[in-house]
Amino acid sequence: MAKDIILLVLLGFSVVSCSEDKSGEIKPVAIDRGEPESIIFGKKDNGKMVLIPAGSFEMGDHLDNMENALPVHTVELDAFYMDRYEVTVGQFKKFVRESKYSYNRWNDVVVFSPTDDHPMSYVNWYDATAYAKWAGKRLPTEAEWEYAARGGLRGKRYPWGDDITHEDANYADMDGKDEWQYCAPTGSFDPNRYGLYDVAGNVWEWCADWYGEGYYISSPLKNPPGPSTGRIRVLRGGAWYYAVDALRVTYRIGRYPMVANFGYGFRCVADMP
Repeated sequence: MAKDIILLVLLGFSVVSCSEDKSGEIKPVAIDRGEPESIIFGKKDNGKMVLIPAGSFEMGDHLDNMENALPVHTVELDAFYMDRYEVTVGQFKKFVRESKYSYNRWNDVVVFSPTDDHPMSYVNWYDATAYAKWAGKRLPTEAEWEYAARGGLRGKRYPWGDDITHEDANYADMDGKDEWQYCAPTGSFDPNRYGLYDVAGNVWEWCADWYGEGYYISSPLKNPPGPSTGRIRVLRGGAWYYAVDALRVTYRIGRYPMVANFGYGFRCVADMP
C-alpha cells in the first residue's frame, strides 16, 4: 500500500504521539526532534493527506448519552494519514476511467454534486472500498474517523467545540455561509485542528467497520477494527440534508453496504510507510 503513496513533506520524520494538557486538549508531541506538520499526496488520485498523530482518546458520547455511542471507552491508535478532503467527483471519475470500474449513477450524481470539486455522492460501501484499493489507501476504521474528526479536542460535540452554525458546515436548510441546497464544494468551510475539511456535514462518510450497536462494550483498547461480522456498515459525519445533531463527532449510523444515495460519500486513510 505504501508504494502507491508519495511522501511530499517529511522533514526530520519521527514517530508522533499525543499528550493531554490541563485544558483537556489533546496535543501532538514529537518524540524526536524536527517533526513538522507532514503532508503526503496520493500517487494515483493526487489527494492531499495529513498526518494524524498516534495517541489515545475517549471514544463515545460524553454529553448527550446516545445509547449506541456508549460506554465511553479509551482507544489507542497508531499514527496514520487521512484525506484532507472528501473524495471528489473529479477524483472518482479518474478512478473509473483508469480502472475501468463499472459505475452508472452519473446522472444522479450531477444533480447533487454538479462539479468535479464537489464531494462524490451516490457511492455505496463497495464503490468506496474499490476506489480506496485503487488509490493504494483504505477506508478509515470508525475509531480512526472519530479520533481524526475530533481534531485533538477532548469531549466536545463537534470538530470545533460544543457549538456549530451554518458558518461552520453544510447541513439541513441554508443560512449564512451555507448557501448550498445540496452538497457544497469540498473545502468550503474551515477545517478542524488537524486540517481536515467537512468532517461535519456535506456527505456521510463510509467507514471500514461493520456496524455494531453494542460494540463499544467489548471494543479492544488498541486499534479497534470493529465487529468481525455484520449486515450493515458504519457511516459518520452527517450530511447536507440532516439536522445538526447528526454532525456530532460521536453520531453513528449503519446502512447496508450495497446502498448508495445522494448523501453517501467517503474519504480515505493510509497507513504509515
